Amino acid sequence: MSIGKIFGIPLRLHYTWFIIFVLVTASLVLYFPIQGFYPLEQRIILGILTSALFFVSIIIHELAHSILAIRNGIPVKEITLFAFGGVSQITKEATQPKTELLIAVVGPLASLGMASVFYGLHLLVHGPLAAFMWWLATINVILALFNLIPGFPLDGGRVFRAIIWRRTNNYQRATSIATKVGQGVALLFAIGGIGIIFALHLWLNGLWLIFIAWFLYDAAKTSYQQTLLQDSLSSITVRHVMEYGCPVISPKLNLGELVREYILPTGRDCFLIAEEAALEGMITLHQIKKVPKAKWNITTVEDVMTPASKLKVSYPDQDVLSLLTKMDEANMNHMPVIEARKIIGIINRRDLSHFLHTRANLGMKLKL
Repeated sequence: MSIGKIFGIPLRLHYTWFIIFVLVTASLVLYFPIQGFYPLEQRIILGILTSALFFVSIIIHELAHSILAIRNGIPVKEITLFAFGGVSQITKEATQPKTELLIAVVGPLASLGMASVFYGLHLLVHGPLAAFMWWLATINVILALFNLIPGFPLDGGRVFRAIIWRRTNNYQRATSIATKVGQGVALLFAIGGIGIIFALHLWLNGLWLIFIAWFLYDAAKTSYQQTLLQDSLSSITVRHVMEYGCPVISPKLNLGELVREYILPTGRDCFLIAEEAALEGMITLHQIKKVPKAKWNITTVEDVMTPASKLKVSYPDQDVLSLLTKMDEANMNHMPVIEARKIIGIINRRDLSHFLHTRANLGMKLKL
């Protein structure tokens, strides 16, 4: 669910965020009576406001990561809030250990900064607002300390990887070590959760720790697999995965002819448009379906196509990793391949996904 942009970065809510928002609010409604016997209506309002500011704090934490990443030439696709807090979807890894360290550590520093602000406000106000500010100060300190745990891919785990990367000058080895440490931290969380359940009989707290452990273990494993995949694809270029035999159509063709002569016989959903092999544009089945069928025979491809001036293109010697980033940033499922200003093929996301899946099934170790 998109809720807008901050500094040009899309902000989204995962459905699990609503669950955790309700749980945090409910726990705060129970928390405030301990700080003073306030009316229920007041506690509910304070609970909602506190939850909202808590998630604002998480957004600021993630914004700190994202803004520093962008300033270092690393694109950020979006920030997503979900059950465990938030995540900045950075489209590629840092190329230097110093850059990764700075991007990782700035988030916890932002949380500590927010904690200082709320603590200062706590000293200035009285009554329920004081308890409200104290809780926010405390939770931001906890957020900072939790993220500094050296469990990859937490911020602390990324700081740890950056240090190992700097010392070994080997990104993959540093990732492997950080992943193993991160999985070890996850196992400690799981053991702690089990201990809390059996020793203290605090089932909710124990199950929550076990759930966090599962999330961290799986996230560490996935991050390492992505690193292996990136390394595996380092020698693969667009030339290896492009489709050479894609049909090229005239911009003067009407939509009825396109459907009858090209789409129905082949099942293709995307076509490149050219005059004398020079790219003019691209048309997809989605664009065709927007036009009423009664108008297909009087509407030309040129009328509805995406012109070449608005298309992102790829080149045969471009590496697949940069291609994936380019397609993701442009939100494109198909991309023309150009050489010497002429069309030589097309890349589509479905075939590329199949290629990556096949390599993953073979252990991601084969190189062309």
